[in-house]
Amino acid sequence: MDDSRNLIDEYKGLENEQVFDALETKRTPLEIAIENVEHDFNIGSIVRTANSFNVQKVHIIGKKKYNRRGAMCTDKYLKIEHHPTVEDFLKTQENRELVAIENNTERAKPLNSKIFQPNTTLIFGSENNGITPELLNISHDVRYIESFGSTRSVNVGVAAGIAMYEFARQVIL
Repeated sequence: MDDSRNLIDEYKGLENEQVFDALETKRTPLEIAIENVEHDFNIGSIVRTANSFNVQKVHIIGKKKYNRRGAMCTDKYLKIEHHPTVEDFLKTQENRELVAIENNTERAKPLNSKIFQPNTTLIFGSENNGITPELLNISHDVRYIESFGSTRSVNVGVAAGIAMYEFARQVIL
C-alpha cells in the first residue's frame, strides 16, 4: 500500500494513532503557545513546524478555530489544547519558562543571546498586533529575531520555525 502522507519512512504505513503514540515516547520538552493569531494559515503553519520539532504540546489561546490545511494533517500527531483566556492557559504552565517572541517592546532582547531551559514555552502572537499586553507582561523573557534587511520582522510562522530551531539546537541536538 502506498502511503502518500508527508511522514518520514519510520512512520509510513502506520495508522495516525500509531504515529502519535510513537512520537509520544520521545517528545521534546518544548511547548508552543499561539495567542490571538489573526491569519488562520499562520496557526496551521506553526502547528506543522511544532510537529517537525516533536513538541510536547501546542496551546491555542483565544480563537479556537484555525485553518487545518496549513497544518497538512500534522495536527493528528501532537497534542493541541485550546484555552479561551490567558488565565486558563497559565494554569497549564507551572514550572515553565514563558518566552515571548515579540519585536514590538523595549523588553525584547536578541534571540541569538538567549540560553534556553528545557522547560520552555515559546509564545507567538498575531502579525498585526503581536502578543497581548496581558500575556507579554507575565512572560519571563521576551526575544526578537534579528533582521538584516528593510523589514523589521519576519512572518510569525517563519519566526516560530526559527525560534523552535534555536531551542532544538541548544537543548536537543
